[in-house]
Amino acid sequence: MKAEIQIRKQLDGYRLTTAEILYHLPDHPSVLQSYIWQDLDIAPRFPVLSKFLDFWARELDGKLHSVRVASVGLIQPARYGHTAHLMQLH
Repeated sequence: MKAEIQIRKQLDGYRLTTAEILYHLPDHPSVLQSYIWQDLDIAPRFPVLSKFLDFWARELDGKLHSVRVASVGLIQPARYGHTAHLMQLH
């Protein structure tokens, strides 16, 4: 059932989104820690990521430093290309 929901989301424009979140450690504010977040989201507004970051800022102790985001569509039209060379081996 979950796979069907994910495919439906992708058909509705959701894309696989990965965010690298750098945050300050609560006990050592001068030290940065990295957290990788990944989910289906809609570019360029990223409402799912924004909701997660709002939760982070509201509920967790580690202050956010920066967020890098990458997004790619998983369902794409088929691509067809010709090869430049053809070799035959025995």
